[in-house]
Amino acid sequence: MSVQDHPAYRERPHRGMSTKSKAGFVLIGFLIIAGALLFTEHRAHVLGVLIWAPLLACPLMHLFMHHGGHGHHHAEPQPPDGRRQ
Repeated sequence: MSVQDHPAYRERPHRGMSTKSKAGFVLIGFLIIAGALLFTEHRAHVLGVLIWAPLLACPLMHLFMHHGGHGHHHAEPQPPDGRRQ
């Protein structure tokens, strides 16, 4: 009788959840608990920064809406009467 034929080494049918799915549930639970604790402990810091977010967004919008610079408009020259040719 070889080692692979021994009854202790035979494939057993899977019952219930696999180890990977159990580990996945544990990971998700850990991440939920860690996120809740981080939010409750650092809520004052996060909300304090959110007050300044609109003020900080203004220069960024100005920079990106002008595509990085001033005076680079590429308009077609128009005749003095305003009609296009």
